[in-house]
Amino acid sequence: MSYTITQESFDSLADCWCDPNQHLRWDCLFVLPVWLKVWWQEFGGGAKLYLGAVRQGEKIIGIAPLMLRDGTASFLGGVDVCDYLDFVVTPGTEVDFFSVLLDDLRQNGITYLDLGHLRPEATVLTHLVAIAQNRGYEVLSQPADVSVELDLPATWEEYLAILTTKQRHEVNRKLRRLAEAGKVDYHFVEDSAAVPEVMDTFLKMFTESREDKATFLTTRMESFLRALANALAKARMLKLGILKLDELPVAIIMCFDYNDCIYLYNSGYDPHNSLSAGLLSKVLGIKTSIQEGKKKFDLLKGDESYKYHLGGRGIPLYRCQITMK
Repeated sequence: MSYTITQESFDSLADCWCDPNQHLRWDCLFVLPVWLKVWWQEFGGGAKLYLGAVRQGEKIIGIAPLMLRDGTASFLGGVDVCDYLDFVVTPGTEVDFFSVLLDDLRQNGITYLDLGHLRPEATVLTHLVAIAQNRGYEVLSQPADVSVELDLPATWEEYLAILTTKQRHEVNRKLRRLAEAGKVDYHFVEDSAAVPEVMDTFLKMFTESREDKATFLTTRMESFLRALANALAKARMLKLGILKLDELPVAIIMCFDYNDCIYLYNSGYDPHNSLSAGLLSKVLGIKTSIQEGKKKFDLLKGDESYKYHLGGRGIPLYRCQITMK
């Protein structure tokens, strides 16, 4: 078969993402065109953009969202804000896609691929590693982090039954204490017009709740989070879960809604609140997601203990380094 590779724009990738005639597998939230465009605008300085699309005629069989720097190719999206990444490939075409891609990268002077973080089912691990090894390239794949996720049952009662007796007791006890403290309201904000004001409150809580989060939220990072929230709200993928007590916000979670999965991206809470508002905003986020019929609640990267206490299971994340010399 004859293949060509073209360099795309974020807008042309967005058209491809929305094209029902394409059969690409856009499984990974963090490589969607809307996400990558915001990331590149905020953090892309100093690298060459490489949005390579491998084509068979007019049909795209795979997309490589990469950036090139000093002979190294890596995924767009830093691991500090993108929990896991991968290529976008039509199932069944992986061998052809990666063969064409590796040849093109070599022609562009790339001798080293640094790819992470990767879920176990990432095409890098299931296909690219073997292809690279067959070419005699040096391949190193090693654990890098962990992500935690929860398969959602059909009802809240079934969810509680998943938890251990101690975990279930703690969740119910904290919910009772919250209810006894005043009027409780929890809901997801999705209207793009309301996002800027809610983000103001969220970012204030974000920096006040933990010292490491205050350090993390640089001017550039704040700009990225605001731009990301606005872009994903317009794409109808943003959910800001607000927990209010007596009509005052006490905790907010920033989530994304994609493919029947809710991704818990970040959170903030009022540090003066003594009712476990931060944890309960996540508990109620799970409950609301179940009520909306979602299939999964992804607590994302990091092995914080609360994720396991909420019934999550760990998924290993890997880093893959390929030397093409």
